[in-house]
Amino acid sequence: MNTDRRMFLQSSLAASGVAATGLSFSGLANAMRPGKRLEVAAIRFGTMADVGDNGGSYLGHEILNVASALKTTIMLLKDGDLRTCLVCFDGGLPVEFTKKLISRELNIPMDNVVIFSSHNHSGAPTGGSSAPGESYYNIDRNDPSYDAPLTPFGRRMFGELKASARRLPGMLQPVSVWYAEGSEGRITYNRKGRRADGSTYLMREEDRVLVDRDYNGDIDRQAPVLVFRNDQDRAVAALVQFTGHPVTSYKPEAPVVFGEWPQIATDIVARELANGGEPVPVGYLQGCCGDVNSKEMFTGGVERAIEFGEMLGESYVKALQDLRMSDRDGMSFTVESVPIPCGPLPSLDVLNDEIAEMHDFIRRADAGDDDTLACVGLNFPHALSPKYRGALVKGILPWNEWALDLSQTGRADTVAKSVDLPTHVFRIGDVGIVGMQCEPFQGIGRRIRELSPTALTIPCGYTNGSQGYFTDAANTGDREYMSSFYRYTRYRPPFKSPAGDAAADRAVQILKQS
Repeated sequence: MNTDRRMFLQSSLAASGVAATGLSFSGLANAMRPGKRLEVAAIRFGTMADVGDNGGSYLGHEILNVASALKTTIMLLKDGDLRTCLVCFDGGLPVEFTKKLISRELNIPMDNVVIFSSHNHSGAPTGGSSAPGESYYNIDRNDPSYDAPLTPFGRRMFGELKASARRLPGMLQPVSVWYAEGSEGRITYNRKGRRADGSTYLMREEDRVLVDRDYNGDIDRQAPVLVFRNDQDRAVAALVQFTGHPVTSYKPEAPVVFGEWPQIATDIVARELANGGEPVPVGYLQGCCGDVNSKEMFTGGVERAIEFGEMLGESYVKALQDLRMSDRDGMSFTVESVPIPCGPLPSLDVLNDEIAEMHDFIRRADAGDDDTLACVGLNFPHALSPKYRGALVKGILPWNEWALDLSQTGRADTVAKSVDLPTHVFRIGDVGIVGMQCEPFQGIGRRIRELSPTALTIPCGYTNGSQGYFTDAANTGDREYMSSFYRYTRYRPPFKSPAGDAAADRAVQILKQS
């Protein structure tokens, strides 16, 4: 705690007749807060995946190596009658199934259950996706029943999740809110490249090193930490955040299961906060990393991901030395669907030309042509086999065929004019957390931070699943993979400006009203 804050607490308590002797500074602060207080309880556990299971590959590759458990942090927050439950997971979860399970166990509304994915691409069984992963867990998307038959991994994972949820209410304890913001710039890079002609491309690792071996470009370096301390000045739980796709150990055609660098960094914070005791449950929140990767995708491996995790963990630990206590107590929570504006479909000529180009690419890729590296504005690395590249293009062909059919039959103007984006807004003490159900570009997160009224604001994507990439206004209309992700949807028109900035503006309004 800084000196000014320390002196303020001591003088205020002295003036009110409260003796400061023998109280921790957390205790001093709580003595000044009569009435209801924020309460928190948390549990963290790991679940091992199985070699030979579905690795989430486009071509059905099986898991070859399980390098670590996938870890889950479940956290219950209570402020008076308001209770919310956060679930932070290393991979992807079936959203409706998970929310229903926890809602029933804790007797809280499903809307108050919020799932955060690290978007770990080595988080098989879900193959690097923050999407629900129903097929792996053996859940029918149309009937995500609480008692659905589960795979062996699902039975282990959800059995522990259910047991943990049942324990949380009895573990609740009053806390004070502490926060800090570290900085980390060594492990990520901006993966949206721009050519001399103004066109954009997904900068894979082989492209990045051509620019510079240590290139990182325009990245978010913020590494915030939020810590909940009890009356004995002990950490009860914590949340950390960073911005970057965890892809260092990701190999789509040789799947490995690993918690990646977010898990390594989170575990470092857990041990640091333990102060010699049991590790403190820490949850990881992924930032707005639609256009930001960790370095060495397809080339780094598990050992390199561990090194990156240690770097990030070091930055968090350094930030912990500057923790400051929130002036404000309590929690507010709002979830709202924000309409994100959509534009028109491409012209008939563009759609026909792209379909012809895709058919030619798929034919050459299936024949093993290693020169299949670019198609309709998308680009692919040598690290993927031609057959895998062809599978990626097969994934976008149905969208063009759908759009062409609408245009040819005079129904192009019937497409959606907007897409609803569920946006979850917490105000916890002086800290704002905004979670969006998408892969937001970092410009959206920056807009939230710049306009937010809170002392620390933590913008997040991959919240309660994902609807794919949502661009900010500045990146809308480009053709590289992330900016034109609508091609992989079933079926969404392209965004138009201000695109995802609309969610940022609404989230800030909610924070100002909370």
